[in-house]
Amino acid sequence: MNERRSVARTRVRRNAEILVSHGPASAATKMQCTLQDLTSSGACLSLATTERMPDTFELTFDGGRSRRPCRVMWRAGNQLGISFEKPRA
Repeated sequence: MNERRSVARTRVRRNAEILVSHGPASAATKMQCTLQDLTSSGACLSLATTERMPDTFELTFDGGRSRRPCRVMWRAGNQLGISFEKPRA
């Protein structure tokens, strides 16, 4: 398999949480996932299902202390490849 990443990945396998916002006045929906690997520019996530997963969401893997805006780059089975986006100003 050809490696297309420009940055080396680090395998981590740790719990994380996807936060999907439904608008400024509503609470975010939380979904549990497993962070499989991580780079400075993105990650691979495993979750129960990728159905109905939006193309953008926030990710936290430090107990909610910080949130990273993310964009889905690829989907395969129960995995998502994501890129970290720049935080909104």
